[in-house]
Amino acid sequence: MRDQATTTRTSLTGPPAERVAEPLADCVLCRKPTEYPESYKGITLCPVCEWQEAQRTACSG
Repeated sequence: MRDQATTTRTSLTGPPAERVAEPLADCVLCRKPTEYPESYKGITLCPVCEWQEAQRTACSG
């Protein structure tokens, strides 16, 4: 399990009342922390996997 202190960040979106520290979601491919909070809807990828996925889809024609 990850250390919660190193995987939380302050959300800068939304009104100031909603800006609270929230744990980051895990990448669905490699399980590393992403840049997205756990409440994010959809597939969450870390920056490396997100870049690799973009490369794969760009070359698929």
